[in-house]
Amino acid sequence: MRTSAVGNKWAPTLAAKAAALPPEGARSPWGGLAANGRRLMPLRLASRRGFTLLELLVVVAIIAIATAGVSFALRDSEATQLEREAQRLAALLESARAQSRSTGVPVRWHATPGGFQFDGVPPKALPNHWLVETTQVRGPTAALQLGPEPIIGRQEVVLQSATHPERSLRIATDGLRPFTVTSGESQ
Repeated sequence: MRTSAVGNKWAPTLAAKAAALPPEGARSPWGGLAANGRRLMPLRLASRRGFTLLELLVVVAIIAIATAGVSFALRDSEATQLEREAQRLAALLESARAQSRSTGVPVRWHATPGGFQFDGVPPKALPNHWLVETTQVRGPTAALQLGPEPIIGRQEVVLQSATHPERSLRIATDGLRPFTVTSGESQ
């Protein structure tokens, strides 16, 4: 049986392990515990305490980008609802216009106290209410003539929110192009 003070690479002896340790009181470049039991920091990190200006600028930039993203994500919900109502009404007007052209029956749209109504289309073929009850038509509630002729006169309707009357969207056509949504009053 072989006994060696140094051992071999697969089974080192205690003496070989002790010889590989640094002298007592020496600082290890990789950290670890000192003889007094206190934790040693790596030498490179011991001299570096705090953040560099570049690291702080990167953190501030990340915070600014995150804040901008959140502010864009949280748009004013009432403005979004009014925009959604205007887009929906423009699509409904174009649908009624297409039905009028295909059937040859004149179709009219007019506002009612609780919403709107399409005359000349089959009952319940198109909706007759707003998605949000604060939506209302600004100005005179004249009827829009949607057909059956392919070219109709210039027509428009202005929607506004009952809680914020300063917000308004205009749905208009020149008679040839489809109804589109623009902001503000008639031009």
